Formats: sequence, structure tokens, C-alpha cells
Amino acid sequence: MKALLAAGGTGGHMFPAQALAEQLSQEGWQIAMVTDMRGKKHAGRIPADPIFDVQAASISPRKPHKIPSGIIKLIRGVGQAKDFIKDWQPDVVIGFGGYPAFPALRAAQSLGVPTVLHEQNAVLGRVNRVFAKKAMIVASGFDVLQRLPNGAKWEAIGNPLRAVVTDAAERDYRPPETEGAINLLVVGGSLGSSIVSTVTAKAVMALPPALRSRLNIVQQTRAADMDSVSRQYEEAGITANCAPFFDNIETHLARAHFIIARAGASSVSEIALMGLPSLLVPLAIAMDDHQRINAHSLNCAQKKRNAADILPESEFTPETVKNILWERLNDSTYLAAASKAARAAAKPDATNRLADLVKSAVRTA
Repeated sequence: MKALLAAGGTGGHMFPAQALAEQLSQEGWQIAMVTDMRGKKHAGRIPADPIFDVQAASISPRKPHKIPSGIIKLIRGVGQAKDFIKDWQPDVVIGFGGYPAFPALRAAQSLGVPTVLHEQNAVLGRVNRVFAKKAMIVASGFDVLQRLPNGAKWEAIGNPLRAVVTDAAERDYRPPETEGAINLLVVGGSLGSSIVSTVTAKAVMALPPALRSRLNIVQQTRAADMDSVSRQYEEAGITANCAPFFDNIETHLARAHFIIARAGASSVSEIALMGLPSLLVPLAIAMDDHQRINAHSLNCAQKKRNAADILPESEFTPETVKNILWERLNDSTYLAAASKAARAAAKPDATNRLADLVKSAVRTA
């Protein structure tokens, strides 16, 4: 069997595609992938051959002057994708969102090739909305999926996570021992976050010395902020590993006692699987405010789930973060309960469930 994966160039789209590709390739499927040049640079770990890049562009009402050229690129991309599909003849096309997925999905549906969509966030993305009604199924990462068109078939399965993450999650969470070291992980999404990095550093500096001295910090830090942030930690005598990106983020997740993070779909899903107490800072400019809705999967009154504190950017100040860290890191009972609550939100079988939906789509097409 042949599966063609179509995904945008960010980790939020590429990581679930990688997880599915790993699963299907183990079952003997041939995998190909369509993305753009940006995605192709980040596709080295995806077991797909060929990895084909098409012309694509984001069309946003915020930038109306770029709409005409964007439409032209998408039309050219659809033509490229049609030629590829006719030549490679996939049994199914799976779209993971992002404008680089648009040409392949448009081409597949016009040629009668069955399509399956996976939406990582709690709000259906713009590209997936276009193709949802004609897709065999729309699978989603969370139990809530807003902006789903009427008539589209939907199933909540969770977000497929890479094998290195699921393997690292096979450990028991233990709160830090009294007076023992506390491992704090700070991440800001695939591109990092200046506000998360700099505000956290200021908050840590304001903690009482007795708590501050116990911290081991691993922090994703934008290159522009590296010198100032690293200097603050060094002068305070805090052990800190600061870098713009971590190739082995799964190792740091498995060691962490607490995490401060954005609320992208992959981050929230990894935090749940790892059973990590967290402070989440949804990206204020995220389309349709989807990060805020993602975050509420870890703090849901209806399900009595209190695994995370959620702060909008406007409230993410050094004083507020300091107070949260002081309260949470000194309370091992809370940390243990929050870890258990986070685990309850996890969907560890998401990759297998998506693979089953793909195989079902082929059988019933």
C-alpha cells in the first residue's frame, strides 16, 4: 500500500506526520511526502521517499497585498501535486494542515483519491476546513474540535507522537525530594519565545535563595536573548542549559519536575503523556486562539482536571510567575496530583488509531 503525507513546515504539522510514517512503514507501507521547501529541511527523520516539495503560500486577510501571488503559487502547486499523484499513484492522501498540504489535498480530491485529515489543535485549521467535508474522516488531537463544517465525519484520537517521545514517557513521575534538586524545563514552541524565556529568568531571580539554589534549568532561549539570560543564571549560581533548540527534548521532558511552555498541540500532548505539572502561556496571536483551547485540556473543571496553570500573555509577568513557581514547587502533593491529572488527559494510542483510520479509508473508498 502507498500513503502520501501532506504537511506544513512546522513541527506541529511534521511531528504527527513523522509518527504516522514510522508506524505505517513498519507495517510495510510505502510512504511519500509533500511539503514545501521549509518543511523539506525538517523532514530528515521522516521515513518517506520521495519527499516532494511543491509551491505553496499562506493566504491571510491580514496581508491582502500578498493574496494574488499566494493564489498563483497554490494553483501551480496543485498542478505539481496532480502530476506527482498520477505518477506515484497513492492509495490514500493524509493531510496534517498547513498551506503546503493544500495542493496535495486539492489534487487528491479532484482525482478521486481518498483523503484523511488530522487536525492537531482544538480548532480546525484553515486548510483542513476547506477539505473536511470530502475527507473520509477528520481525526483530531483533542476531545474538542471547533470550526468543524457541518456534515464532516470526525473522531477524536489524540496527537500521534514520535517514538522517541513515547519511549521516554515510560517512566514514573516523582516529585522532587524535600531539599532536593528541582528540574525546571522552559520551552517556547518550535521557534522559541522571547517573553517566555526572559520573564521566566526574571521570575527565577526573584525566588527566595533557598528555592532558587535547588533549581536545574533547561531553557529554550532565542539567540537574541542568550547572552542576557545565560548571564543572569550564571551570576545567580543557577545551573542552566540554555539553547535555541534541543534535538533531545524527550530526554529533558522525562527528567523534568515542572514545565513552563506554550500551548501548541504537540507540546500539550507531550506534557500530558509525560505526566508533567505545567504552567502554560498560550500564544496571543495564534489563529482562532487555538492555543488557549488546547491548554484547557489540562485544566478542565468539567473533568475535575487540574494539571496546569494557564496564564494569558498579558498576565505572564515576573511577579505572577514567581508566585506560581513558589507555590507549586514547594507542594509535592500538588505535583503528584497534577502529574496524575495530566496523564489522564493523554491519548497514548493516537498513532495506532490514526493508522487504523487510514487503513479503513482505503478499504471503504
